[in-house]
Amino acid sequence: MAQRPAKDHWTQEAYSTSASFVPKLATTVLQWLDPQPDDIVLDLGCGDGVLTAKLRESCASATGLDASASMITAAKKTYGARAGLSWHVQDCRYLDRWINFQKEGYTKVFSNAALHWILRDPSTRDSVLQNVFHILRPGGTFAFEMGGQGNVAEVHAALIAAVAHQGVSIEDARQLCPWFFPSEALMKQMLEKVGFKVQRMELEYRPTQLTADKDGGIQGWVRLMGAQFLEGLDSSAKSEAVVKEVCEVLKTVISHEEDGSMYLGYVRLRVQATKPT
Repeated sequence: MAQRPAKDHWTQEAYSTSASFVPKLATTVLQWLDPQPDDIVLDLGCGDGVLTAKLRESCASATGLDASASMITAAKKTYGARAGLSWHVQDCRYLDRWINFQKEGYTKVFSNAALHWILRDPSTRDSVLQNVFHILRPGGTFAFEMGGQGNVAEVHAALIAAVAHQGVSIEDARQLCPWFFPSEALMKQMLEKVGFKVQRMELEYRPTQLTADKDGGIQGWVRLMGAQFLEGLDSSAKSEAVVKEVCEVLKTVISHEEDGSMYLGYVRLRVQATKPT
């Protein structure tokens, strides 16, 4: 199946409606980063900048990078005037193409809920990690949280099946998946290959409640997080059929009978790695 150019389907409104829980659940990875007053921090896949701005409260400066122009615009609108904060539209798969890319320019690199998108392309995985290693100062920390092996397995399987039901082969449906959810063993191997020393790593099963907003819930989640599955279909009618099927299939699987709340089976891979001195 021919791949269409990636669209910027991210907006602050859609993210807030369907995934506002994401930055609220980053407490542990922020602790693992342990920002200090003299730290210069780079945030990969910063989104609308909520966590980047929080980091700035504890460090000398924080820079947010994101491939979505709309999310960077939102970050600038909300936080852009604050000293020590900067924002740049940049596809983090190609960090070495960033105009400010420099060797050992940062003491710490952070990422939350973004690397499973950034590392999706097998052809650029190693170079992403090599570039992070390159920009970190010796002794610097790379702390991140991303989807791990088995993350949102129920909706992942439902999306592949629903897309296949619209006439797409199973293999092509798999290829439309925009995520990379590695195991602990694979991530450790990838990091050590480029020179990092893994200090801490954990895989946490964390069922996560979806938003109750009328445009959120499982439907909003599928439209936002699964947008690339939908964009791979050749008509809006087929895309809508996929959304409807996924919601119907998962309705009783992810709902709590006592109150109707819906939870997805999030599995988070959390890592703290350092660049040797």
